[in-house]
Amino acid sequence: MAIAMSKAAAEHVKSTLIRRGKGEGLRVGVKKSGCSGYAYVLDYADSIGPSDVVYEQEGVKLIVAADSVVFLEGTEVDYVREGLNSFFKFHNPNVKDSCGCGESFTV
Repeated sequence: MAIAMSKAAAEHVKSTLIRRGKGEGLRVGVKKSGCSGYAYVLDYADSIGPSDVVYEQEGVKLIVAADSVVFLEGTEVDYVREGLNSFFKFHNPNVKDSCGCGESFTV
């Protein structure tokens, strides 16, 4: 099973990379953090490392460090607008619980 990106997320990443004038794609990972155990980490990647796993959708690369794949397997990265806010949202089937503030999760 792969890690996927919604069309809205792919369009946002593509337009951001164009504005930046550089970049390979969106880097997604997890780190130990928060009250529930793990938090998502996002950044725009300017290079792809030898241990990175790359998924491509809608012409956009989603770059994941090999050690984060197990936590993200089956996840869809979406980009949503709620009122005046817009943000990446994760639909991760591996999450067993999340903290009240929504910053961290347990697998």
